[in-house]
Amino acid sequence: MPQLALYTFGVLKSPLVDPAPLTREFYDWGEAVYRKTGQHPGYLARAETAGGDRGMLFGADWGAWGEFAVPAWYDKGRTVETTALAATLSLWTGLSPAFDAVYTGLHREALNRRYDWFERTGRPNHVCWWVSDGVIPTWQDGVSRLEHLHDHGPAPRAFTFHHSFGPEGSPTRTTLRPGGSA
Repeated sequence: MPQLALYTFGVLKSPLVDPAPLTREFYDWGEAVYRKTGQHPGYLARAETAGGDRGMLFGADWGAWGEFAVPAWYDKGRTVETTALAATLSLWTGLSPAFDAVYTGLHREALNRRYDWFERTGRPNHVCWWVSDGVIPTWQDGVSRLEHLHDHGPAPRAFTFHHSFGPEGSPTRTTLRPGGSA
């Protein structure tokens, strides 16, 4: 059965190591959101470094998720001291559970604060695509899908929650149901 891959990418207003209150707040929210998302029905897995290195993205061991990659347009730092981005790569049982996890609860509250932490880039901040059961998407897969979405718009190869496609490639619609589930 196909699974949904979800890649998110945002450019932070300051480097991850910045000791400013907003950066600490972003980390605190992020850790709480990860914990809550990991318990959400339909969540399967997310890319994590083998060593659990906080703040280390480039050069970290990501195991089956592959070497960390970013879109070509990202022009900020790539060292632990200068990296100013947040990216996630996750697997879900389907579109509705992922949509529900993103647009309800604690993650929704974090989304409401996104412009406190992230720059407005005019580029997509997430992309979805379908993978076969047992396939682990790589960071490079996520980057190429996000760039494809930006260059060509939503299609079965790369789509958003609001312009989505089913595993067979036909357009679909995902909306929140009363009570918060999709």
